[in-house]
Amino acid sequence: MTTLDKVIALAKRRGFVYPSSEIYGGFANTYDFGPRGTELKRNLINLWWKKFVSDRPNIYGLDSSVLMSPRVWEASGHVANFTNVMIDCTNCQYRTRADHLIEDSVNNIGNVEGRPLIELDQIILENNIKCPKCGKSTWTKTRLFNQLFETSVGIITTDQNKVYLRGELAQGMFVNFKQILDSIHPKLPFGLAQAGKAFRNEITMGKFTFRTLEFDLAEFEYFISPDEWENTFEYWKGEMFEFAQRVGLSATSLRWRAHSKEELSHYSKRTEDLEYEFPWGYKEMFGLAYRTDFDIKNHMENSGIDLRFHDPKTNEKFTPHVIEPTFGISRLLTIILMNSYFEDTERGRVVMRFPKELAPARAAVFPLLPNKEELVNKAKDVFGKLSAHFSVEWDDRGNIGKRYFAQDEIGTPACITIDFETLENDTVTVRDRDTATQQRVNLDKLVNFLNT
Repeated sequence: MTTLDKVIALAKRRGFVYPSSEIYGGFANTYDFGPRGTELKRNLINLWWKKFVSDRPNIYGLDSSVLMSPRVWEASGHVANFTNVMIDCTNCQYRTRADHLIEDSVNNIGNVEGRPLIELDQIILENNIKCPKCGKSTWTKTRLFNQLFETSVGIITTDQNKVYLRGELAQGMFVNFKQILDSIHPKLPFGLAQAGKAFRNEITMGKFTFRTLEFDLAEFEYFISPDEWENTFEYWKGEMFEFAQRVGLSATSLRWRAHSKEELSHYSKRTEDLEYEFPWGYKEMFGLAYRTDFDIKNHMENSGIDLRFHDPKTNEKFTPHVIEPTFGISRLLTIILMNSYFEDTERGRVVMRFPKELAPARAAVFPLLPNKEELVNKAKDVFGKLSAHFSVEWDDRGNIGKRYFAQDEIGTPACITIDFETLENDTVTVRDRDTATQQRVNLDKLVNFLNT
C-alpha cells in the first residue's frame, strides 16, 4: 500500500476528504472536503492571505465572479489557446492527456508539454506505450482539447447564451483593474489578490486532489513598470519558496523548473514552476509567470476602455506589466497531507504532523472519565474558554489511549485531559502530539502555552 493510498484512506476515515457523490458511485476527479479538511484548507488559505495580502500595504484583495462575459475569455486568448493534448485508447476508450501518458511511461524523458502533436505521436509509437487500463497499444492520433467548461445563461440555450466557468482567477483581477485605479488609487508596484474556485475540464484523472475538475486557487497579479520585471520575478521566487517551507515542506523536496519555449502559455514570456518531489517524481506545486502587458493590452483593445496606468509624478500613461505567483491550494493540500503523514512504529500509531497553524484543531479536550459529571462540566468549561482563541476538538469516547491516537491521526498538536487533580488545583495534563510526552499546566497559562 503506497503512502498516497494510506493518506486517502486516512483522509476519508478521519473526515478530511471524501469522494464526491459516493452514494451514487462517485464522480471522477471530484472530492468533497469534510469537517477537518475544511478547517485545514481554511487555515492554509488564511495563512496564504496573511503572508501575501494582509501583511503587505500594496496588495489588495478581490473576490470576482465565477461567471463573466464570454468576451473576457476571448480577449484573454483562453478560448483559442487554453488547450491540452488528448489521446484515446481505441480498445477500451480510456482517455488521457498525451503528455502525461508519455511522462509516466518513458523513463527520464522529462516534461514534454508543448511539443508538436506529430512529435508526441512519434514518441508513443517508438516506445510502444501501452494503455494503463487495458494494456493494449491501440491509440488514436493526438488532438487538442480546450479545458474551459462551457455552460449557458438563461432558459433558452443558444450560442449567444454560452458562458464559461473561470479557468483561472487572473481575469477577474484584470477586468477590475480600472475600478481599482479609480477607487483605491494605488501606486506602482501593487498587486491584486484572490483565493477561490477555478474549473478545468481535465482529461487525465488525478492523484487524489492533485488534479481535479474543480479546485481552489490562490494567486495575485503584481503590476510593475516594464523595466522592473526581472528583479520582481526573482523576489517573488524567494517569497514563494519561503511559503512552501512555512507550510512544513523541506527545501530538499523542492526545486524550480523553467518552462521551455514550447511549453510557455500564450500569455507568458517566462514561467517557472516550484515542483515538489512526489513518490512518482517531481510535479508542479506553484507557478510563477511573467505575463508582460498581454492581458491589460488585450482587454484594452477588445473593450475599448483605456486601462493604462497614469503616473502622477511624470504625467506618463503606460500599460503596466504583470508578475503572477499562483498557488494551487487543492494540490498543495494533497502535498501537505502526504508530507505530514508519519508512521510511528515505536508507539504503534499514525501521526499527521501538521504545522501548528495549519492543524484543523489546535487542541483537543478530554474529560478523563466521561461518566463523572464534575469532570465533564469542568472539561466543557475549559473547552469553551479555549474555543474563544482557536479551533478545539471535544472527545469523550472510549479509553484515553484510543482518544490520543485518534487525535494523532487528525493532527491535533495537543491533547488536554481534565482529571481529578484539575478539580483540586486547576492544572491539566497536556500531551504533545509529536513526542507523546505529558506535562501539567495551569489553566490560567494554558492559552499561552498552546500558542508557543
